[in-house]
Amino acid sequence: MIYLIRHGEAAASWGSHPDPGLSENGKAQAEAVAKTLSSASIERIYSSPMQRCQETGQAFARASGLDLAIEPRVTEIPTPADVEDRVSWLRSLMSGSWSAAPDLVQAWRNDLIAAVSALPANTAVFTHFVAINAIVGHLEQTDLVTVFRPNYCSLTILEQCEGPLRLQARGESLETKVL
Repeated sequence: MIYLIRHGEAAASWGSHPDPGLSENGKAQAEAVAKTLSSASIERIYSSPMQRCQETGQAFARASGLDLAIEPRVTEIPTPADVEDRVSWLRSLMSGSWSAAPDLVQAWRNDLIAAVSALPANTAVFTHFVAINAIVGHLEQTDLVTVFRPNYCSLTILEQCEGPLRLQARGESLETKVL
């Protein structure tokens, strides 16, 4: 299995801080998901380079004794250089399709899918809302950017068998405030 974990609640919103850590609530969420993951047979832990993902993953690394490795390809969706209002841009993108996304974003998505597809079994990946949607949407063969709304520290489970990855279970979905 490959476990995709959305980071815990950030201390600042996506549009107001480029790389926030976790809020106090986010730290508690990280500890809770670490306990949940302790019953899985996880052998490797990867994290987005973003601080909120690293902090979420560190809770499980401490509990499991495993090392947390940074995997740049599971990072947050990149913002094109010409975008002045990141929040409006992302809101618009999330209500649209991947085929309408800028080349930079499509390249990020392709790299993300390739990276996750190549991971060995029994791996936990601490990543982001849009990244999880990119992977789930790919596996469900839809062009929609947002296919569900993974809650903070939700677990999306992928099954790795012979052949391509398969979605075993979407993470808990709530109407969380993303922006």
